[in-house]
Amino acid sequence: MVRAVVGANWGDEGKGKMTDLLASESDIVVRFQGGSNAGHTIINNYGKFALHLLPSGVFYDHVTNVLGPGVALSMKILLDELENLENRGVPSPRLLISERTQVLMPWHVLFDIREEERLGSRQFGSTKSGIAPFYSDKYYKTGIQLCEVYNRKLLKEKLVSICQVKNLLLKALYNAKPVDVDMVYNELVTIGQKISHMVCDTTSFLHGALKDGKRILLEGQLGALKDPDHGIYPFTTSSSPLAGYAAVGAGIPPYEIKSIIAVVKAYSSCVGTGPFVTEIHGDEAAELRERGGDAGEYGATTGRPRRMGWFDAVATRYGCMIQGATEIALTLLDVLGYLDTIPVCIGYEIDGKVIKDFPVTCMLEKAKPVYKEFPGWKYDISRIREYEALPENAKRYVEFIESYVNIPIKWISNGPRRENIIRKI
Repeated sequence: MVRAVVGANWGDEGKGKMTDLLASESDIVVRFQGGSNAGHTIINNYGKFALHLLPSGVFYDHVTNVLGPGVALSMKILLDELENLENRGVPSPRLLISERTQVLMPWHVLFDIREEERLGSRQFGSTKSGIAPFYSDKYYKTGIQLCEVYNRKLLKEKLVSICQVKNLLLKALYNAKPVDVDMVYNELVTIGQKISHMVCDTTSFLHGALKDGKRILLEGQLGALKDPDHGIYPFTTSSSPLAGYAAVGAGIPPYEIKSIIAVVKAYSSCVGTGPFVTEIHGDEAAELRERGGDAGEYGATTGRPRRMGWFDAVATRYGCMIQGATEIALTLLDVLGYLDTIPVCIGYEIDGKVIKDFPVTCMLEKAKPVYKEFPGWKYDISRIREYEALPENAKRYVEFIESYVNIPIKWISNGPRRENIIRKI
C-alpha cells in the first residue's frame, strides 16, 4: 500500500509530525521533491529535530528511507544532517539515494542569493537555498545527475562547460567572483565517495517493494498553494508538492497511491511573500505566533517568523482538491485554546462580489476575507486522546471545517509530540 502525506496550505502545516507518526506503520519513506529549502520539525525521545533533506522515517530502524529522483540533493547538507543524528545518539538510518537525483551546485545558491538582492522589494521570498536555479538548470538540461559524480572524466568536462556560462553570467549580472571549477570538482568527488554506498537504482527498489506488498509512505515538502502550476505563482516553490507529482518524483506508478493525507493547520501561516488573504498583524499576530507549535511559528530552515492568519476555508478546500486528498490531518488545534472567538474565512470579497472558489494570484491581491466567527473553548486540550472528550466548541470547529472542505478529518494533532494525536473515526 502507498500513502502520501502532503500539505494543503502554504507549507508549515505540521507534516513532519504526521510523517513521523505514519512512518512507524511503514516499511519505506520516500522524499519525492524539493531540497533543503524547507524543514520538517520532529520531536521524539531523542529530542527536537528539523529535517531538511532526510525523510522523516530516519528515527525508525525498521524503515528504509529513500531520496527519489525528484529531489534537489545538497550532498553537504545531507552529510551534515546525518552527522547531527549520530552526534545526538540516533542510530544510523537506512538511506538510499537515487542515482538519477540531481545535485544542487554552489552556483545555484550564488544565483539565488544575488537575484533576490537584485530584485530588492520585488523579491519572491526565497530561502536562498538555490532551489529555483537548480530546477531551472534541471529543465534547461544543464544539471548534474548523482551518477555522473562517479564518472570523473564526464564530471570534469560538464563542470568546465557549465561554468564557462555561469561565470560569465555571475560577472555580467552581479559583478560576482567566478566559481572555481577545480574546487567544485574536488568537493563533489570527496563527498560523493562518502555517500557512494547509499546510491542505487531506487526506482527498481521501489517497484520490487510494491511487488512484495511493502508499506510505502511518500513525504511531500511545502504545501499545495506553493505549487508552481496551481499555487500562488510566482510566489511558489520550484517543484510540485502535489501528491500527483509524487509518483513522478519517487518513480512509482500513479495508480499505486491509495491514500492521500492532506495536512491542514487549524489556523493559517506562511513564510515568504505573496498574497495571504487572512493575514493578521501586530499583537494579535505576535501572540498566535508565539503560542504556535512547540517553540512558536518560525521557519524550520530559515528561522524567519511566519506570517500569521486565521483559518482560510476557501484556500484549504482548494488545496485539498488539487492534492486529491482522501483524508485530512488537522494540526495544532490546541494552539487556539486561548481565544474567546475564532474567525474562519468562508469567502473572499473581490470588487464588491463574494466568491467561494480560490482565484488566481492577481485576483487574490485585492481579496478581502469574509469571516464566520466560532466560540472558543478556552481549555487546554493537549492531554485529550479521544475525539468525544473534546470540548463541544472544539468539536463544532472541527466539524465545520470537515463539512466545508467535504473531506473526512481522520487525525487531529493537539500538541507537538507523537502521543499528542486523536484518531477520529
